[in-house]
Amino acid sequence: MPENIGFVGVGRMGANMARRLKDCGWPIAAVFDVNAGAAQSLAQELGSTAASDLKAVTALADVIFTVVTDDGAMKNIYRSGLLSRAKRKLFINCATLTPGIHIWVEQKCEAKGAQSLEACMASSITQAREGSLYLMCGGKPEAFERAKPILEKLGASLRYIGPAGKAAEVKALVNMVMNCNTAALAEGLGLGAALGLDLTMLREVFAQTGANSSVLRTDGEDMQKRDHACFFSAAHAAKDSGIALKLAKAQGLNLPLAAATKKQYDRMIKEGLGDLDKSGIAELTFKGRKGHPL
Repeated sequence: MPENIGFVGVGRMGANMARRLKDCGWPIAAVFDVNAGAAQSLAQELGSTAASDLKAVTALADVIFTVVTDDGAMKNIYRSGLLSRAKRKLFINCATLTPGIHIWVEQKCEAKGAQSLEACMASSITQAREGSLYLMCGGKPEAFERAKPILEKLGASLRYIGPAGKAAEVKALVNMVMNCNTAALAEGLGLGAALGLDLTMLREVFAQTGANSSVLRTDGEDMQKRDHACFFSAAHAAKDSGIALKLAKAQGLNLPLAAATKKQYDRMIKEGLGDLDKSGIAELTFKGRKGHPL
């Protein structure tokens, strides 16, 4: 019989992961969110329980997914009752966090007789709903094997990286490079626009040359048309680049491109653009653009 699933954090990513697992026959026993209305709405949709607190999630579920915003939120949920009655439970943590937090979570879980696994996602909302996420996992091999039948319904690609924290390191590097590529694309298109070039033509040329990247495919047209509906926010981009830069500092490395990119995303937040998709960095590079697009 499939294990009962619980979700802590049912924003756009968490909610669509829960919907996908429900479609695949996994029972969603409980959902919890600091936004109680979001939890109530999703619970009604999926026929599950909107848990009143974190203890209730663990009581009702065998496998608990957490999809939270940052290190502070992660520590808070694990200190606020999530590990109550946790023996033999599996906690799968999907947010982009510092590697050390995943190690801390694993230690807390094992002290309670539970298992934990980091399942870092290198995809977005659409992929969560479709079950085509790219998942990088870190933790004990036995935790990965237990989680595998569930994660295979969420991801088109599933990769075990190594011990706790290692998948988070890889994810930080993925997002750091992605953010740099996004900033570079915005500058290329912004300069092209200033030169009076046809941007559709320019994107087509980029796609056939060394300027090509996955970001060109996902963000290029959005930058041109100023369509920055949020799939991965500028605020998250700044956070994730910051994680990578802290890892670099600990290794004594200077990463000037990553640092410059983070400054651009920090600037977006300062100017009130942090809720835009990462493609919104183009608003800083195109001549004549300022603020939220109309």
